[in-house]
Amino acid sequence: MKKIMLCLAVLGITFATNAQIQAPQPSPFSKVEQKVGLTDVTLEYSRPNMRARTIFGDLVPYGKVWRLGANNNTKISFSTDVTVEGKELKAGTYALFAIPNENNWDIVFYSSAENWGAPQELDESKIAAKVSAKTYSLPMDIETFTLSFDDLSSNGATLGMMWSNVYAGVKIGVPTDKMVSASIDKVMNGPGAGDYYAAATYYLQEGKDIKQAKTWMDKAMSMTPKPAFYQLRQQSLIYAKAGDKKGAIEIAKKSLAASKEAGNMDYVKMNTDSLKEWGAL
Repeated sequence: MKKIMLCLAVLGITFATNAQIQAPQPSPFSKVEQKVGLTDVTLEYSRPNMRARTIFGDLVPYGKVWRLGANNNTKISFSTDVTVEGKELKAGTYALFAIPNENNWDIVFYSSAENWGAPQELDESKIAAKVSAKTYSLPMDIETFTLSFDDLSSNGATLGMMWSNVYAGVKIGVPTDKMVSASIDKVMNGPGAGDYYAAATYYLQEGKDIKQAKTWMDKAMSMTPKPAFYQLRQQSLIYAKAGDKKGAIEIAKKSLAASKEAGNMDYVKMNTDSLKEWGAL
């Protein structure tokens, strides 16, 4: 009898497991990734349908906070600082809320992005930016709520919001010109100390042309007012590998003194071991 009951229990568990039904969400999730100039912008939101309902002024009341979609918060992420309708907004992820009215919507970029749906009241301290978006009547109905990136240019885009027969847009500005200008200035002025240092240490680690690594490292150190102990350590290793033991010892002693001053005992030991290896201690 016990065996029969056990078998029935196992069959019941198996049936329950196999009976799980997968069905599509009424408001399917969507993720949109867009490069705007040099800025990565990502939208994550769920998309409800009209289903013959009156949307604005009814399902979505005027003057009330709306989650701008369905289910979890609608979220937007920026890889750089941006502007929204001319207002500055730091890089990061924000919940998007709307307060629809008949002729315009207030769009809120909210610093707390993890709660489900719209809060009953917005916390003013969490409003990173609040802007107004004019609404336009569309010549047809949009069945599924849609967010889009429109009017793309190197310096910005419009975040478009469409549902029913209403379109609203928020202008997003990105710092493309500032970023490109900084990149041009850096290249035109030649490599910096960090560039020379990175190239030299890469050549050392990968066993490439050590003479070239030494040239680059010397250039990096000449551009660095006070080289750190770890930088001097790499320079000493390059000199040793290039066959300049005298130079390696001189630099290793500087690295040893600097590592003692910094209280970094790992580098104290590494420099001491190298100096012994090179016959200086």
